Amino acid sequence: MAENIVLSNTEYNVVGTRPIRHDGTDKVTGRAKYGGDFQASGMLYGKVLRSPHAHARIKSIDTSKALALPDVKAVITGKDMPVVQKKDADKGAKTASEKVMASAKALYKGHAVAAVAAVSAHIAESALELIDVQYEVLPSATQVLDAMDDGAAILHDDMTTDDLGEKGSKPSNVATHFRYEMGDIEKGFAAAEVVVEREFNTATVHQGYIEPQNGSAFWNADGYLTVWTSTQGAFTAREAISTVLDQPVSKIKVVPMEIGGGFGGKIPIYLEPMAALLSKQAGVPVKMAMTRAEVFESTGPTSGANIKLKMGADKSGKITAAEAYLYYDAGAFAGSQVTMGAQCMFSPYSIDNLKVDGYDVVANKPPVAAYRAPGAPIAAFAGETVVDEIAEKLGIDPIEIRLLNASKEGTERLESPPFQVIGNIETLEAARDSQQYKQKLTGKYRGRGVASGFWFNIGLQSSAAISVNADGTINLVEGSTDIGGSRASIAMQAAEVLGIPAEDVRPSVVDTESVGYTFLTGGSRTTFATGIAAHDCAQDIKKKLIERASKIWDVSADDVTLEDGSFQHTSDPALKFTFKELASQLNRSGGPVSSQISVDPRGAGSAFATHIVDVEVDTDTGKVTVLNYTAAQDAGKAIHPSYVEGQIQGAVVQGIGWALNEEYVFGDDNVMQNSSFLDYRMPTSLDLPMISTIIVEVPNPGHPYGVRGVGEVPIVPPMAAIANAIYDAVGVRMNELPMSPAAVLEALWAKDGEPANLQAAD
Repeated sequence: MAENIVLSNTEYNVVGTRPIRHDGTDKVTGRAKYGGDFQASGMLYGKVLRSPHAHARIKSIDTSKALALPDVKAVITGKDMPVVQKKDADKGAKTASEKVMASAKALYKGHAVAAVAAVSAHIAESALELIDVQYEVLPSATQVLDAMDDGAAILHDDMTTDDLGEKGSKPSNVATHFRYEMGDIEKGFAAAEVVVEREFNTATVHQGYIEPQNGSAFWNADGYLTVWTSTQGAFTAREAISTVLDQPVSKIKVVPMEIGGGFGGKIPIYLEPMAALLSKQAGVPVKMAMTRAEVFESTGPTSGANIKLKMGADKSGKITAAEAYLYYDAGAFAGSQVTMGAQCMFSPYSIDNLKVDGYDVVANKPPVAAYRAPGAPIAAFAGETVVDEIAEKLGIDPIEIRLLNASKEGTERLESPPFQVIGNIETLEAARDSQQYKQKLTGKYRGRGVASGFWFNIGLQSSAAISVNADGTINLVEGSTDIGGSRASIAMQAAEVLGIPAEDVRPSVVDTESVGYTFLTGGSRTTFATGIAAHDCAQDIKKKLIERASKIWDVSADDVTLEDGSFQHTSDPALKFTFKELASQLNRSGGPVSSQISVDPRGAGSAFATHIVDVEVDTDTGKVTVLNYTAAQDAGKAIHPSYVEGQIQGAVVQGIGWALNEEYVFGDDNVMQNSSFLDYRMPTSLDLPMISTIIVEVPNPGHPYGVRGVGEVPIVPPMAAIANAIYDAVGVRMNELPMSPAAVLEALWAKDGEPANLQAAD
């Protein structure tokens, strides 16, 4: 079930409709070209040798036997990486290189240590077995608090803690400690009637995209490199490859292939530099692709975290103070999303007194990557659970306490200027008035949970180009990888300006030499920022076509308008062209009409969501069944409502998996034990309820059609909402993710005073 709540009277002809996506036919018929479909004459196949240890010094690597194997054409190790060979290499470049391939130490199980190119994938795999690597195994830690321990093995001897702006003097696994502060925290807690203090632990999870990482490359004899890859950002990939290979971006072209899911996980580079170096050595194109185990063990999942939270409220339910300590692991290299977690945690609320300390900690796991609203979901799990507990202690409805404290236009924020126009209150009201919330929940061990979520959204650089065809259609060229239907949403904005159907726009996602710089598809920016580029480009086309019509009619351009797809003289009804009629005359009345626009828009417009979930808990097994789900979200303006609904529903599904089952399981040797879809438990259709969506539209003044990004905020509330529903069902507060049957059963036993004995339960 889907519902729209529109808080604007603006009507559009194309925007807000539901045309069939432009790339739909190619994708459902199998003609769309993904990274795995790349082929080239004389192409070789590359494979990677990876560390079997969570932490080990590389004493030596002997590749001679692999090179001697027939049909093996190239072998590289970490010592062959260009940055490693530079004595004066920039530290950032060296780190980027070590992320791709280890040269001195392997920092996690799956860290690349060598790569081979051969005439077939099977020969390349056989060659890997012939590479002799001698390791000195070192102590390791995969849990964030273990990695912070004074006795923990140090991952990087040259890393010291940046502690509140002061650089530490000794090596540490804590890269950064920062603090956000506002108001008087002690005064706030003194004014509280109820204070709740809790600690939470969350496991590492993966984005779970279907298509594995891939990268193909041809380093030509003229020194120019072409890379074909499934990436969320061709230009950002080009910059990263440039850094690792120590080559100027002008010598690198990245061709973005279709992408089979990303969710943030296909922003970093992994195989591309190795494929390039193998290609340079062999003189022919090299294609590489990961196995599913490699995806889990060698690409960026989310952070695991420990969160300590204290929150107080007065008798009325007004939150008077909140204090949090966020410890996020970054994997093997600094750069967790703890900053975003800290910024988003309390943003749904107007709280005068706040303090958040964040810690970025390295551990022996793959370096983390973005995953939909990176850092925010686990912070919300803690924050929204505590808000629910305060509401229960004060006897206040969980939505009403959120409305009482809701942030709105003008609300002060920890790290940024006050909020502009936002739809937080409207989203809460939509959830409160929803059919699910109004309907009484009945049945034993059933409960209902509520949670809110926030994501700030971003803008950044985008480019678009439009050319008008003689048949009245337009070609739209843009640089944003299409993951969730952005070809359609961007094309529709251009069509709206020009008064033509969305079907008359031919959108293309092109390589880095065919369009202006465009930042990656991520941050919920694409429909907003690339949409503005397409809108502004279409406005320029509109202006040029009006000038062309005025020239043909020999009248002033000021007297010509474009309305509903027709050019019309303001006072002479006989002077009229449809869009197609004018397009057909362009080549003989002055030549083709085209335009290219690059933008760097601000005013992305923050996004809010409120979710409601009903669950049933099996007290014998601990299994949680999700019965019903409603997600209300402010989209600003839904350009294509079907894709907005799909984004919301998809994020909820991922949130359900994150809440109940998904986690990296590590053995005593800190090696991942469940690196397959058989063992890494993601939800299937059999695990999911009906997911109803309510699209609230509070227009964003920073966009010509009011757009706010929608792809990330819907993954923020699900974990907390489910935790709150479990409490409502069986009276236990869950403080760890995932809330697996074993975890729920242990909590139930602890509540009843029974000893935890999972082995007996199994």
